[in-house]
Amino acid sequence: MAEAAFVLLGVIGFVILLIILSSIKVVQQVERGVVFRLGQVQSHFRPPGLTLIFPVIDRMTKVNMQTVAMGVPAQEGITQDNVSVRVDAVVYFRVIDPVKAIVNVQNYNWAISQVAQTSLRSVIGRADMQQLLSDRESINAELRQIMDGMTEAPWGVKIERVEIKDVSLPEGMKRSMARQAEAERERRARIITADGEFQASKRLAAAAEVMAQDPASLQLRLLQTVVEVAAEKNSTLVMPFPVELLRFFDRAAGGDQTPREGTPRTDLAERLAKAEEELAEAGEPASIDSVKEVPPVPGLEAKEQPGIAARHEEPPTQR
Repeated sequence: MAEAAFVLLGVIGFVILLIILSSIKVVQQVERGVVFRLGQVQSHFRPPGLTLIFPVIDRMTKVNMQTVAMGVPAQEGITQDNVSVRVDAVVYFRVIDPVKAIVNVQNYNWAISQVAQTSLRSVIGRADMQQLLSDRESINAELRQIMDGMTEAPWGVKIERVEIKDVSLPEGMKRSMARQAEAERERRARIITADGEFQASKRLAAAAEVMAQDPASLQLRLLQTVVEVAAEKNSTLVMPFPVELLRFFDRAAGGDQTPREGTPRTDLAERLAKAEEELAEAGEPASIDSVKEVPPVPGLEAKEQPGIAARHEEPPTQR
């Protein structure tokens, strides 16, 4: 009997030890424990650390409170300006109410993934292509607001951030955008070149005005150009001919009748009258009174001279 009682006490003690061990639970720092007692959820979750539950009537579920980064599969859609795009994103969320995350939704990770996909397709349909490519901040904020309104209050899950990772465009659209960007860069390059030419022309005009006031400066510039060309050790030396020298020879030959500085300028009527007078004088025939004034022509026979004299003895015709 004593041995049987000892064995029974040992069995009872072992069972009690098992019950005690099964009732001790450890909750990690990043977790919270949700206890179901006889199928009913307790209003208060268990904090991190060592906690005790009733082995038979209690069941505890641990909920991770860390921020989860979930990748959203790429979604195809048509933008507001009828462009087919393929967009993928990433969602950052965390559980703020463990009881709601366990009770109100069966699998909150899968549920949030589905909400993210449907919300992403909805936002793609309301945005245009330029907004998807350049204004992603507003799209991310809109996505976060839509998802947070669907998950925070009923499920106890807070959507902290939504980021669009990549926007894939059709190949034809990529080529069109590349041509557009190239044309825009070419337009800017031409505008910059034209602007530079315009500024250079104004500088050259100002320099020419300064040189025109003092002819010696033009001569000095000519000599400086010759020195610069000769410094290159070229076999051929190009010597510019000054324009002022050409104008000097032209005036000496009587070809340049343009008025210079210091000479009075005549008006148009006076110049026309002078030109008509010169034309009238040039049209009058020369009068020769006698044959003696006609110089002899060498090489002609004497018999031809009277004819010439007779021809010259004719009286001049009257105009």
